[in-house]
Amino acid sequence: MRTYVITGAASGVGKATADMVRANGDKVISVDLRDADVIADLSSKEGREHMVAEVGRLTDGKIDVIVANAGLSINASVALAVNYFGALATLEGLRPYLAGSDSPRAVITASMASLQPFNQEILDLSLAGDEEAAMKVAEANSDPAGYVNYPTSKRALVRWMREHAISEEWAGAGIPLNAIAPAIILTPMTEPIFADPVQRENMLSKVPMPLNGPAPAEACASAIMFLASEANTHICGQVLFTDGGYEVSTRGAGQW
Repeated sequence: MRTYVITGAASGVGKATADMVRANGDKVISVDLRDADVIADLSSKEGREHMVAEVGRLTDGKIDVIVANAGLSINASVALAVNYFGALATLEGLRPYLAGSDSPRAVITASMASLQPFNQEILDLSLAGDEEAAMKVAEANSDPAGYVNYPTSKRALVRWMREHAISEEWAGAGIPLNAIAPAIILTPMTEPIFADPVQRENMLSKVPMPLNGPAPAEACASAIMFLASEANTHICGQVLFTDGGYEVSTRGAGQW
């Protein structure tokens, strides 16, 4: 039996992943603000430290998979705190618990928004590890009319992952570290929007998803399950765009 720690496990992609893990007969330590084994606010230092300590207590310090999934898709500065700094605290704080696993794995939930316009100052401060300064700039850019904090948080997360996946701490320790990047996910909140043909067309004109359109959470969970599986032995530092073709639609073939 493998033990998965999944943050943001009370809803959406996190819940769908937890359900799949349990259906396979494996164990889940769920982390969220509610309805979870570990109740923790990953926007704060105290919440992150509590999460790491509680996971250690519940697992005797031995796990097999980290799924750093918790996130907020809003423009408030708290999105940066959770999406980037909370994810890093999850990965770095729990990484020592992977040491006893025969097949350790780590998966991040990024986003297609990592390709969208971002704030360079917030990005640079985040990658430098200066949370206090990054949060001040994010707060100054948290006007609901704007939308840079969320894309910047996800871009920073992907940058960090790409830079660290090949390090001694991750690849050198036999831990594949990868990410998925969803586009529009169908949730109870978004389903009414997509039930309206006009709103659906408007949304997909902004976020084209030519393959099957908006995705159920289970589509992303399936991608996480593969990256977290024992079968994944050599995928390292990659972003798996589970986005119905958004990335190809926007970046084209020129990347190659």
